[in-house]
Amino acid sequence: MGRKLTFGAAVLAACCGVLAGANSSPPQAAAASPQGAASLPHDQHEGLTVSADPYTDAARAKEKFGKANPLPVGILPVEVSLHNETPQPIRVNLNAIQLVVHFSGGRHDDLDWLDAQSVAAAVAHPNGSAAPHAPRFPVGTHSGGDTKTEKLAQILDGFMLDADVVPPTGTLHGFLFFDLGGNLSLAQNASLYLPEATVLSSHQPLMFFEVFFGNGSNR
Repeated sequence: MGRKLTFGAAVLAACCGVLAGANSSPPQAAAASPQGAASLPHDQHEGLTVSADPYTDAARAKEKFGKANPLPVGILPVEVSLHNETPQPIRVNLNAIQLVVHFSGGRHDDLDWLDAQSVAAAVAHPNGSAAPHAPRFPVGTHSGGDTKTEKLAQILDGFMLDADVVPPTGTLHGFLFFDLGGNLSLAQNASLYLPEATVLSSHQPLMFFEVFFGNGSNR
């Protein structure tokens, strides 16, 4: 916060402002703020804002992930942002986060997110696992793993939301990946559900967060 002006200083500042306005053109309007969490679908309460940005556009996903792009195999990348406005750290249970797909009549499916290795395997082998083959190296000198999958997993690891403590007045963001079985249109009626967040110092649990994708705001 800036220092408070005394009454005399405030009057002097106001007079100077009036004189300046009379001898100059009107100031330019402030530039619009860039796209951020507030413009994305989000849920906000108790000092924590959870926003979600589903990557449903093919070109956008390709530009972001390159050869590791999971969208063509029906896996939805969701960029999640956690912003803590409080002076206390908040822990989020990442393992409890789910994508909820809503259907007419009130039915819904709850999907757990996939780790980088699972996403990479689906991208590397969209028609199923590679056929087994004999290792090229002696036992004990090579893992015998799928090199293509491992390389893609390394790329995807760099995008993952992998920290669970949001620092005071800080922000965490990263991607979670959900398998929609090839039907990406389901994302239009989906929400990101975060049931467990706790203030570390007091162990006070926060109410659950649910971010609906459809209209950019909570229902």
